[in-house]
Amino acid sequence: MPLDPMIAQLLEMGRDQPKLRDLSIGDARAAMLARVEPLQPLAPSGIQTQDLAIATVAGPLPIRIYRPEGSETPLPVLLWLHGGGWVVGSVDSHDGLCRFLAKDGPLLVVSVDYRLAPEARSPAQQQDTLEALRWTVANIGSHGGDAGHIVIGGDSAGGNLAALAAIAARDSGGPPLAGQLLVYPVTDFPTDRRASYAPDGDYGLSREDMLWFWNLWLPEGAAADATTAPLRAADLSGLPPAWVVTAEYDVLKDEGDEYAAKLAAAGNDVEHESVPAVIHGFFSIAGFVPVATDAVRRAARWAATV
Repeated sequence: MPLDPMIAQLLEMGRDQPKLRDLSIGDARAAMLARVEPLQPLAPSGIQTQDLAIATVAGPLPIRIYRPEGSETPLPVLLWLHGGGWVVGSVDSHDGLCRFLAKDGPLLVVSVDYRLAPEARSPAQQQDTLEALRWTVANIGSHGGDAGHIVIGGDSAGGNLAALAAIAARDSGGPPLAGQLLVYPVTDFPTDRRASYAPDGDYGLSREDMLWFWNLWLPEGAAADATTAPLRAADLSGLPPAWVVTAEYDVLKDEGDEYAAKLAAAGNDVEHESVPAVIHGFFSIAGFVPVATDAVRRAARWAATV
């Protein structure tokens, strides 16, 4: 299907912006935040937020909690890991998206400001995710959330961390999860054998971008394995229900499709939504592009009712 006209226009408007990989780490982080800032006024109103810090062995771990005003409690919970290649992104860059998720569920959303690479390389991000999950299970009831209904989710690199956490929780005997919401997740190291890594055109995220992210995230000299690439896990059975979203014009499409298929083949409950005419990152333009707004709403409703 042809690219959504509104998304095509957004891509064209951004052609003169430098690639994140060509900037310093600090400038790349600032650039990502600047690109989503114009969309912030489109986010839903009537969402209460609270910024907290979880005490961990690595130091304070910031989180932001979102709750729709006037909603009945306890609310189902979505523990959210932001995208950004483990290098850029924050609770601020994904604030608008988390507001949509909270409203459309309705959900109590816990957004995690995990440590970033290259200052903190793998497994720092996986550790922060599990720390946030344990805190959520133990404490979310006092914030209006249902500790018996926790979905873990994320977009892109955040989807990677969510998938890895679901496996880790299974292997350690808990905590139990109601589901995993994986939005165009990173599930493997870039490989030429996947056709989506050779797109006919520039759709915002490239193989070179992904190599840059992976090389900054992996410890020096390390290779991708099951601790960083969930598609390489030997056993995917016994995992919580999954909603996997992939985008037609995304270099990560094939590995996301493969992961959804592998989850299903292992006997898990999987709903796979392959969204046509969209690009990587399209959840972040909810409120501006109708196809994105609708997809976020479906994902939020699934997380609230799974």
